[in-house]
Amino acid sequence: MNKADILVGIQWGDEGKGKIVDRLCAEYDYVCRSAGGHNAGHTIVVNGEKYALHIMPSGVLHPNCKNIIGNGVVLNPEVLISEMAQFDNLEGRLFISNRAHLNLPHHALIDKAKEKSKGENAIGTTGKGIGPSYADKISRTGHRVCELLEPEKLCYDLLKDYENNKNLYEALEIKAPEQGELLNNLKRYKEILSPYICDTTRLIWQALEEDKKVLLEGAQGSLLDIDHGTYPYVTSSSTISAGALCGMGLNPHQVGKVIGIVKAYTTRVGHGPFPSEDKSEIGERIGAVGKEFGVTTGRKRRCGWFDAVSVKYTCKLNGVDELALMKLDVLENFDEIKICKAYEYNGEIIDYVPTDLQNCTPIYESINGFSKLAGIKKYEDLPINAKKYISKIEEIVGVKIKIISTSPEREDTIIL
Repeated sequence: MNKADILVGIQWGDEGKGKIVDRLCAEYDYVCRSAGGHNAGHTIVVNGEKYALHIMPSGVLHPNCKNIIGNGVVLNPEVLISEMAQFDNLEGRLFISNRAHLNLPHHALIDKAKEKSKGENAIGTTGKGIGPSYADKISRTGHRVCELLEPEKLCYDLLKDYENNKNLYEALEIKAPEQGELLNNLKRYKEILSPYICDTTRLIWQALEEDKKVLLEGAQGSLLDIDHGTYPYVTSSSTISAGALCGMGLNPHQVGKVIGIVKAYTTRVGHGPFPSEDKSEIGERIGAVGKEFGVTTGRKRRCGWFDAVSVKYTCKLNGVDELALMKLDVLENFDEIKICKAYEYNGEIIDYVPTDLQNCTPIYESINGFSKLAGIKKYEDLPINAKKYISKIEEIVGVKIKIISTSPEREDTIIL
């Protein structure tokens, strides 16, 4: 029986997972999305054309690849239908777990209202309702994709939920939907999505038994994990490799290779600790060259130098076998490039990630810069200082870099 490989973000998300999944898809029969919702986004550039995917697995751009949305995802039907409209011939290529939970308009309204009420203490969520969707799931009051197959009953149940939570909704100034409009939307969701809804756990088990090649595609990054990230400035799901198994219904014996994705520098969206953040013109320059704006929200990302301490931590957390280094070309033409190799913490030098990461000060090692990198497809053609930078990351993190991206284009990738 074959085993499933896992591709996981190793920083605070936005590492460039979409390009690597797309680049690797030709080698896989199935690509699976195991967690998160439309708060996460992948940008893929193929022949100069840009695709922004939020729920749809990245394998959709390969006609021979089958795509699974797993039970760990919280699915917004409206967003998925909009993404599906970009592609032809999805029948037999897209499968949606009947156990995935629904993300509906009231979840986003709750999310935004609660964030607004927190003022300066807001988490900095995307406002897409992901947290409230998972909260309903955990409190056992959520609704699953399989319920779309009975729209009349789901409509009744949702209106009953509004009635049961009337005081909360009134306090948040959220109005119940009109029954006719709600039912019409649910019927439309059933009509469009029902051909794709199935038991994806059984499907993936069968695929592995038939020796099909399977890739689990992570959403967001490991430092946003609900348990192991920089809580409370995290997402509402598990973003690590173990969470990917839960989100698909697989067990540890079914894991093959774990590929970690990192940027050649570090970014973060929203609030929370970020030791290597550079608030000077250098950080601004990295953001401008790297076009660091969120795919989902358009928000400007905070930028800084590569944090090898946190990457070492998340590689261990995920059991990473190899790394893919993204956006190395963004660091072209800098006179000096820094790597955070340790932290100063309570008067000591440490090489681990404490729970109060906000109290850490980065300790850097500098490497001379490089130029003329964009579009290089062979390792031997890289500038000597770029090779030194790669070697230094490998030395501190303890994991080999096997994939290097030198531009946003699919083909501008070095495979070692």
